[in-house]
Amino acid sequence: MVARAQQNERVRRIGVLVASSADDAEFQARVAAFNEGLAQLGWTEGRNVRIDTRWATTNADELRKHAAELAAPTPDVLVGASGTTTVAALLQATRTVPIVFAIVVDPVGAGFVASLARPGGNATGFTMFEYGMAGKWLELLKQIAPGVTRAAVLRDPAIASGIGQFGAVQAVAPSLGVELSPVDVRDAREIERAVTAFAGIQNGGLVVTASPSSTVHRDLIIALAARHKLPAVYFERFFVAAGGLISYGPDLLDQYRRAAGYVDRILKGEKAADLPVQVPTKFQVVINQRTAKALGITVPQSVLARVDEVIE
Repeated sequence: MVARAQQNERVRRIGVLVASSADDAEFQARVAAFNEGLAQLGWTEGRNVRIDTRWATTNADELRKHAAELAAPTPDVLVGASGTTTVAALLQATRTVPIVFAIVVDPVGAGFVASLARPGGNATGFTMFEYGMAGKWLELLKQIAPGVTRAAVLRDPAIASGIGQFGAVQAVAPSLGVELSPVDVRDAREIERAVTAFAGIQNGGLVVTASPSSTVHRDLIIALAARHKLPAVYFERFFVAAGGLISYGPDLLDQYRRAAGYVDRILKGEKAADLPVQVPTKFQVVINQRTAKALGITVPQSVLARVDEVIE
């Protein structure tokens, strides 16, 4: 009887769009956290759910192509697994299939939902933070490297959140005595050219804001910061694990597990329009002591008191 019941159980379909190459260890970990979250809620690949995962770059045409392919068979749920670019592509492909996003900075500003409390359409999910956190990145940079008087802010101006985060950094810069220079992160050569030019003047530092492009180009950004001895603050731990100086941001793996919970609720009959967009519940400060030593930085006790993890 149990075997017959399992055979008769309807297999649900989930489409997952990732703006990254399939060999990216960070995104592999995020997708794994999402899949683990589903498994803990009783959804087993091959028994009662089929998960189609498409890996793409941040190229808009490629994202649209994969989004259309995922939406074509009308799955039960689609998941935008890499922020704004994946959600935008999925919403372009369908306005009827429910979409859950794991990390979007400003879903209202991007036009994905009507409001955080009442999304209203076919998309909902989890924000990474509110814009005020971007100002805290500059404050943290100034605390760990008090000599910084100029900061290059790496942002993606093609997305609303890139503009919003830069605006939040601008709001606190005068009180900290820091002059800002925006650097676009859409293209690797553009990043290298701009950061190299910026490094030619003393007392500089970097603020790396959240975007799919900064994540894709993270190895280059970290290498440039090390080459030019620029103290840099990042929006997420994986930058620091790869050699960056310090980060402050949400626990992204936790976000992906929570996204699995929303997928579960939709598969059980709830509507995306009725599920409020949620904010992160876990934040962490992470520092790389080896990088600090290489930059000649002695981390102040005021910063160490806030640190959740020290990478040696």
